Amino acid sequence: MIIRKSPAEIEEIGRAGEIVAGCLSLMRENSRPGVTTAELDRTAERFIREKGAVPTFKGYRGFPASICASPNDMVVHGIPGDYSLVEGDILSVDVGVTLNGWVADAAITVAVGEVDSRAKRLMDVTRESLARAIGRCRAGLHLGDVSAAVQEHVERNGFSVVRTLVGHGIGRNMHEDPQIPNYGVPGEGPALEDGMVFAIEPMVNVGEHRVKVGKVNWAVSTADGSLSAHFEHTVALTAQGPKVLTAEAAANDRSNLDTASMLW
Repeated sequence: MIIRKSPAEIEEIGRAGEIVAGCLSLMRENSRPGVTTAELDRTAERFIREKGAVPTFKGYRGFPASICASPNDMVVHGIPGDYSLVEGDILSVDVGVTLNGWVADAAITVAVGEVDSRAKRLMDVTRESLARAIGRCRAGLHLGDVSAAVQEHVERNGFSVVRTLVGHGIGRNMHEDPQIPNYGVPGEGPALEDGMVFAIEPMVNVGEHRVKVGKVNWAVSTADGSLSAHFEHTVALTAQGPKVLTAEAAANDRSNLDTASMLW
């Protein structure tokens, strides 16, 4: 069952989203050669708690950290540790925040120093596919329209979408209905209605779409060792159109954002 939220509840999710946005901005600033992913995790947890919130991921099904930090061919769910970033890495950072019982969730992929043209293009296409999906978060369309927007843009540019991992509804819980694949058929799936809140998260590989799970059953990497990128926003469907609750601009202005403002 898809749980619709009231305007007041969407505002509460947006307050958590502001903290997510601020934390991701901090992660971008600190993702430089020589920094370990454990150091990033400590910085993120300190920031979140200083804002009066809690890191949603920490302890979730036993996950030991406050963020997911996934370098290069790691798609998602990387556990921060002693990995030290090097020039040319790309790093996907996923952050969830719970504030007053409401959850927001977002992710970015950042370049560590100078990266090659293929990595830059991968990040651009993934980010663009997210913007296109958000643009279809409007009452009267269907969930398949959102999913297809990601797939169409990614595959048109020669990359592949991960098929075994999905976005999700979000609100009181981090994972609510519906599941939101990054591939689909326009016009299919549940009808979209105002008050729905989604965490939309394209996960895109340079190579094939298949993935593998690491030994501790958390980190997911590309099966062929190719690079992967991940971008995510928490988005509310409103009468005025999609409202991005985790965009960095939202920390200063929680008004509606067009797709151009979603592209960091």
